[in-house]
Amino acid sequence: MSLELGAAFSFFKMRPQRSPLLFRLASVLLGLAASGAHAAPEPIKLALIEGLSGSFGNAGEAVHRNLVWAVERVNARGGVKLPGGARPLQLLRFDSKGTTEEALSMFRAAVDQGVGFVLQGNSSATAAALIDGLNKHNQREPQRRALFLNYSAVDPVLTNEKCSFWHFRFDAHADMRLAALMDVLAADNSVKKVYLIGQDYSFGQHVVRKSRELLAQRRPDIEVVGEELHAMGRVKDFLPYAAKMKAAGTQAVITGNWGNDLTLLIRAAREAGLEAKFYTFYGNALGAPAAIGEAGVGKVLAVAEWHPNVGTAASDAFYAAFRQRFPQPADDYLHARMQALVEVLAQSIEKAGSTEATQVARAMEGLRYDGRHLGGFHGGQVRAEDHQFIQPLYVSQMQRAGGGGVRFDNEGSGYGFKTVRYLPAEATALPSSCKMARP
Repeated sequence: MSLELGAAFSFFKMRPQRSPLLFRLASVLLGLAASGAHAAPEPIKLALIEGLSGSFGNAGEAVHRNLVWAVERVNARGGVKLPGGARPLQLLRFDSKGTTEEALSMFRAAVDQGVGFVLQGNSSATAAALIDGLNKHNQREPQRRALFLNYSAVDPVLTNEKCSFWHFRFDAHADMRLAALMDVLAADNSVKKVYLIGQDYSFGQHVVRKSRELLAQRRPDIEVVGEELHAMGRVKDFLPYAAKMKAAGTQAVITGNWGNDLTLLIRAAREAGLEAKFYTFYGNALGAPAAIGEAGVGKVLAVAEWHPNVGTAASDAFYAAFRQRFPQPADDYLHARMQALVEVLAQSIEKAGSTEATQVARAMEGLRYDGRHLGGFHGGQVRAEDHQFIQPLYVSQMQRAGGGGVRFDNEGSGYGFKTVRYLPAEATALPSSCKMARP
């Protein structure tokens, strides 16, 4: 209660007969002040801007579950510690309906609601537009600056040519993932013929182009026997592609395909009798193992920062806790990087002693996260020069669940992944061309 209000109440308490109305008013004000003293602390707002409906709504909802769990874990230990007292995190949902235009509209709605931290990742094109929008907003309205935390938009340009002080990426970008896959492929001396195939848009084109470049550097003896770009989401029968791969003597396929374009391709390869391994970015992603089925056993490889069969006690406990929170098999989609994102944000706010975007960004630059709230099994560092989170990567191979090294399956499919190569964080880092302008 303020000194002024206390004095007024004391005055009217001693002289209620002089002004019963004012006495009652002072009593009401005192009650309001007392209740305000015990009000819940204001939450720190995080905005998830993602396609939560439409064709890719399931992917957006899967991300939402990851972030909900991460926020719950921070709040369960008391929230984010600040000089004025601990404050909880609050995750707000903004449905972009899978379009960049709507995502920008949702961004404006979020900052109008006082959101200081925007989370997105299921489209690199949308991420690029958000970076541009955020740069302009933060310059125009410095009193309402915000940060963009990206959990899966992997176009390398986002932390290179388009790098921004206001953007931080918590997924390994496409070249980092591809380099990890190439480590495994390059070590397989039996492979002499490789086929490159991708979806005909910026990401797919980049993976095909970069794969050819890395093969020339790492394994110049390998022959690229085919190179294809196909319309995204429009090919219903990949058998003609699989037939060409088989006719060319393909022993390995490198692809950035995802969704149906990946599952249909691998099924067609099995139907055509193609005995080749598939080096993929997303073979272990949402719905893919169940859709691929037996055709992927021993043939599909994927790359990620973590997978459920890492095999340590801390990893097993982490995964078991998530499955307890979301027990339905269809909800089984967990990524350590999304947990790390929220933990790094909380740690940066505490380090800054503030939720102001500029101060939090400066605190996040160079921050080292030791994985303490993930059981210590997954950590990393935010590289100051480009705001890329440097973390370990695993290349894993699809197997039937229950076999050696495959204790857990994916989404109740009966198929899981087994580690074939682990790369520590320092081995995944690549040079950056970022020339960042700082406020």
